[in-house]
Amino acid sequence: MALAKDYDSVMGRSNDIMKKALGLDYEEFESGSIAFDYEALMKSTEYTLDEINRIQSRTGVGNTPLLELRNLTELARKYAKPGYGARIFAKDEAANASGSFKDRRAACAVAHAKKLGYKGVIAATSGNYGAAVASQAAMQGLECVICQECFDSHGVGQPEIIEKARKCEALGAEVVQLTVGPELFYTFLSILEDRGYFNASLYSPFGIAGVETLGYEIALQCREKLGKDPAMVVCTNAGGGMVTGTARGLIKAGAKDTKVVAASIDLTGLHMASDKQFNLKSCTTGHTGFGVPYATDPDHSDVPRSAARPLRYMDRYVTVSQGEVMYMTEALANLEGIERGPAGNTSLAAAFSLAQELPEDEILVVSETEYTGAGKHVQPQLSFAKDNGVEVLFGNPKDEKPGVNVILPQDPSFFKCVDADINHFRASLIKKACKVHNVTNPSEADMEFLAVETKTDVDFVKEVIKSL
Repeated sequence: MALAKDYDSVMGRSNDIMKKALGLDYEEFESGSIAFDYEALMKSTEYTLDEINRIQSRTGVGNTPLLELRNLTELARKYAKPGYGARIFAKDEAANASGSFKDRRAACAVAHAKKLGYKGVIAATSGNYGAAVASQAAMQGLECVICQECFDSHGVGQPEIIEKARKCEALGAEVVQLTVGPELFYTFLSILEDRGYFNASLYSPFGIAGVETLGYEIALQCREKLGKDPAMVVCTNAGGGMVTGTARGLIKAGAKDTKVVAASIDLTGLHMASDKQFNLKSCTTGHTGFGVPYATDPDHSDVPRSAARPLRYMDRYVTVSQGEVMYMTEALANLEGIERGPAGNTSLAAAFSLAQELPEDEILVVSETEYTGAGKHVQPQLSFAKDNGVEVLFGNPKDEKPGVNVILPQDPSFFKCVDADINHFRASLIKKACKVHNVTNPSEADMEFLAVETKTDVDFVKEVIKSL
């Protein structure tokens, strides 16, 4: 008998669909309460770091250059107090096969799908991950479907998102383009059920394990080139995979004193699921619209338990403005001769400010660059913003109002990342976990789990629970 394909029926079967599409039973890791065995979930991939490195190297992924941004470092030192201004380096992830660090996740996920005998892979994403999955599927001989939120209800999409759709198609994927709203996950599940493909999720343990090689390489390259570990690694934060995987790789390399800083573009006031506000974002990735909800509630993704859990690993969370990212994109091209897309330039904009807090002999690494293309350039993004009634001007980026204006810094002295209240986010995660699992009196095991989840301690957890 044919299964009902209406919205409620498909969504009601989501867990069964996911189980079949991942070859992984998440119930094996559950405790029946808030806690679950995260490390066992990560080990369930059964791939060592060396094995993942071999998988990635077969398809042109990994071992990317670590570039010193000497001119940007010198510029930062002009605005730092004497003796300050750490050396800024960037891990050039644009050198990967499809042009972003997402290739690391996709290589591992697609290889596992092939190992299990799946005919094809599917991913729900409007970002670089779609291109990464399409690229890896082509190289590893699997079919590929990418579901993307591309347009508002008038059929208008941002240049950057349309650029990514074109790239996925160019790499041989079937691209299902959708309007913003709840239909993305429903359509994704429905196709997943019909095709019987592997869910190459951004949030599976295979995807996150693939990013561990990035953090591991950063540590080893810094030791080889510079004789020591970086003081700080800055990661653009959206869904949390970059922060999680990079930090885990640094830990596996023994770089336990390196601080991991998450950076997002501040888009406070814009709702990600709003049709009206969809095209008012001038930066479509690495912003607080994803970064905050995925940090405070990681399990609202397309798998029962997300392997991307950034609050476990981040030491600090900072925000930058859209104008600062646009300005830094141009500065990187003009001062370093390196033209790259906006995702990595989010963390670079933060790094320019953060480097001024560190002594000159310290090392600061920006964890990624990404490819650029026709829709990713500053010019089409700003032109699109103007077409949608967003004012573009120079001034103080701290006066920027997302959806109203984009303010590029008047000069580099105006770059200043803003610390987000990470303890507020930690408390929010604890409260949401209790609510989702309907737990009013967490067990000791739950509280220990939540302490690890938030990189705090049991006393912190207990204080938050008292306020419930």
